[in-house]
Amino acid sequence: MSSMYWKFTINNKHYDSNSLSQMDNRYRAKFINSLSGFKSVNLIGTQDDDGQSNLAIFSSVVHLGASPALVGFVMRPDNGSRHTLDNIISTKHYTINQVSADFYRAAHQSSAGYVKEQSEFIHTGLNASYIKEVKAPFVKESQVKYALTLREILPISHNNTQFIIGEITHIICDEKAITDDGYIDIEALETVCVSGLDSYHTSKRLSRLSYAKPDRLSTDISLDGSVDIITENNGKD
Repeated sequence: MSSMYWKFTINNKHYDSNSLSQMDNRYRAKFINSLSGFKSVNLIGTQDDDGQSNLAIFSSVVHLGASPALVGFVMRPDNGSRHTLDNIISTKHYTINQVSADFYRAAHQSSAGYVKEQSEFIHTGLNASYIKEVKAPFVKESQVKYALTLREILPISHNNTQFIIGEITHIICDEKAITDDGYIDIEALETVCVSGLDSYHTSKRLSRLSYAKPDRLSTDISLDGSVDIITENNGKD
């Protein structure tokens, strides 16, 4: 390939698949995990049929659809102690709890290798809460949380992971963050995100933008979505 296709700035470095294969395993894990950018941070709460609670941190939760309300997340390869997945398969219920700045350290601690008989709620200092219809604990400290019923498990054969799909059945959210058009202002709740495996961040909104159309440029809109805000650099055809 001609060098004209590879015009890097002086500080850029090119990695190919051979470079990746030669990296130390831990280095490669941190390096590759950083490539997908900022990711949401959530605690998934489950319990077994005997009432033993479990709490685990995940950064792979994704929206799949609003009607029905479906959410998915990735479960790592089986290492013989996947308490979260075992509980979900057994009870069909779990909760997803957004992490905020005031308890992100406790959330991170849930990733430690506790045995099944040790509840992460106890060891992290977080508090479990329940509602009658759900066979899984919520994180009391979380300001945006929801319960799900298992709908499907899709195996990903290439790396032996699994994609877990659930349907939302209950939502508990701090009312002050819900705007008139349904948008949830998670920044106001200091919801955190993660880059790589262990770097936690809060966010700073640039703006909300109007619905994109082919015949006009998007403009800034108000936080509740009700008003277009025309600025010097927006609204020009």
